Amino acid sequence: MAAIITDQIRILNAKNFIAGVTSSTNAYYSFVGLTNPTDIATDWNTTPPSPKDSFSEETDYWDNMIALKKINSADAKQVVTKRVWSSGTTYDMFRGDYSRTNTAPVSGATNLYTATYYVINSDYRVYECLQNGTDPDNPNGRPSLDEPTFTDLEPRSAGSSGDNYIWKYLYTIKPSDIVKFDSTDFMPVPADWSTSNDNASVRDNAVDGSIKIITVTNRGVSIGPVGGTEYRNVPIKGDGSGAECTITTTNDQQVDTIVISKQGSGYTYGSVDLKAGSVPTGSTRPEFDVIIPPQGGHGSNIYRELGAYNVLLYSRIENDNENPDFITGNDIARVGVVCNPQQFDSTSLLTADKASSLGALRLAGTGYSSATFTADSYVTQTIATGSTAVGRVVNYDQTTGVLKYWQDRTLAGFNTVGTALTEPQYGFNLNAFTASPGTGGSKEITPSSGSTLEIDDGFTGLSTVINNRTYYLGQSFTEGIANPEVKKYSGNIIFVDNRPAITRSTNQKEDIKIVLQF
Repeated sequence: MAAIITDQIRILNAKNFIAGVTSSTNAYYSFVGLTNPTDIATDWNTTPPSPKDSFSEETDYWDNMIALKKINSADAKQVVTKRVWSSGTTYDMFRGDYSRTNTAPVSGATNLYTATYYVINSDYRVYECLQNGTDPDNPNGRPSLDEPTFTDLEPRSAGSSGDNYIWKYLYTIKPSDIVKFDSTDFMPVPADWSTSNDNASVRDNAVDGSIKIITVTNRGVSIGPVGGTEYRNVPIKGDGSGAECTITTTNDQQVDTIVISKQGSGYTYGSVDLKAGSVPTGSTRPEFDVIIPPQGGHGSNIYRELGAYNVLLYSRIENDNENPDFITGNDIARVGVVCNPQQFDSTSLLTADKASSLGALRLAGTGYSSATFTADSYVTQTIATGSTAVGRVVNYDQTTGVLKYWQDRTLAGFNTVGTALTEPQYGFNLNAFTASPGTGGSKEITPSSGSTLEIDDGFTGLSTVINNRTYYLGQSFTEGIANPEVKKYSGNIIFVDNRPAITRSTNQKEDIKIVLQF
């Protein structure tokens, strides 16, 4: 059997995803990770590898995750392809019958949503093209010359150039949405279109089956008297009612224009009834194309009308003195989204605005403020005779003595592509750092340069005071050791993007905009 999954389920899925993000029963987070991509691929920064979708890779994403940022209800919005109005460009008309057997004449699109039938102007107002100058002399339309700027509720031309374009104003993007959701390729659609007061005038002006546009496809021959005339109140017949048009003929007895005089309602198909309108058919009958509006009328359902099956998730990563989970001085080479991660050592959903996924050590000893730990190098602790804890250095704060690290399978007998090693340097066990080492062990940690330090087992808390200044550490320490704030391998990673590495600095901010296409 021939079957199809329609675009409407894509729009529904996008809508349901937004509802999931805004639901209090869910928790969505963006995350950043992977400080050492060249360990995995030497050409990572020039050609980042495509992420893999497997359980094994999901584990790897968790292992080298750095920190997470909560995605709130205001950080998710449906978006559509961005099409900026440009003078001299020919646009598609809105038509509900584009298909693989009836492609859009300008763009060649095989469905409405990939056609170029709407634009955003320089003032962030969005318009729909209802007429692009199509007539028998210009069957594919004409270039648009007048930028639409009006906010009238009814469709009209945008200027006086005579380009014969008719535009329908839909909405204006809010300044706050421009910051978060406008991008090079996508633009936001207003939230809660069916209930929002912001768009009530456009929404309430919509009439189901109301005819806005009729085009002339054949001007006919010998239509009316020489010198031209005007035929008014010509009815539009179909399954709706009330629509009428005015037909004007030329001096040489051809149809010049057809204009809607009454829009009517309830039409899903229609045709111009020349006989009932007392319009002579001549030796060659004129032909017209009645353009049927979307379900509910233009402006009734903006998501259906524009094909809003994409969702943009926004996160801003910035340094926070009170919650310094996003490290500086090292690289970020991966961005992703995880749904419903749990708090560390708990089955409860993570709720914090920011969360570290790294382990951390508070170090003490002479020279801790001048010691250095090379980023991505190994840091080790002998926890007992023949047993070593090992981690990869993420960063070290010389002011607070906090060392952040991660542990993954490469530290326990596997290489970066998951192949087992026969003789791993530190054994097959991935041991945890400890403030209570066993026989033959110690609390000593050796930096890349400087004197040997120790885990500060006398320190417990979230902050420390140094020279009368309070420093927040971002994680809760017990006997000099802090666990991650998120439970590894909890929730579902739903998006991963491998990126060329970015080195974060103290004053740096990153706006992360992730587009999910359903």
